[in-house]
Amino acid sequence: MKAIKIRNLILLAFFADIGFVSKHLIAPFANVLTDFLRVPGGIGTAFSLMFLVVGAYLIQRKGAASAMSLVQCILAMSLGMVGAMGSLSPFGYLMPGIVIDIVLAFCRRCNVSQLIAMTSANAAGSLAAALTANFIVFRLRGAVLALYLLIALISGGLCGLLATVIYKRIRPLYRDGKTAAEQ
Repeated sequence: MKAIKIRNLILLAFFADIGFVSKHLIAPFANVLTDFLRVPGGIGTAFSLMFLVVGAYLIQRKGAASAMSLVQCILAMSLGMVGAMGSLSPFGYLMPGIVIDIVLAFCRRCNVSQLIAMTSANAAGSLAAALTANFIVFRLRGAVLALYLLIALISGGLCGLLATVIYKRIRPLYRDGKTAAEQ
């Protein structure tokens, strides 16, 4: 197994940090929308997971999204930003990263297009985050749970589409650890 380049580690840390910060920047707007609909959150999480998907798809290493989610978990725990999950927040951060890695690995193996791979990875990661949050905090049931999971799935899919746009803008600057100027 080849060693991962320092540049790739820096990019993974960058995407993890951007995802972590973006979640806290977009959360107030997302909360206004979900409060209006009278459902729990999920939109801000889908937006932050988008950066994990972009980073994992760009670097294409096994466990890239899990590593980024671990960095986010460490940041949250060290800054005391654990939210309602408290000491169980590592599960809330790690589960979506693991699911994103699994979906991207499956999509690579099956030669799925970039659009479908990134969209399904973000949607599945968002769904995993919602299920984890429901198991730890919300304990929703029935129609309310179905609505919560549907919102997480739809917002995850939409943010996955946005992830493909971001990836297409970034990809020409980065080719297997080399910038366009180094090519």
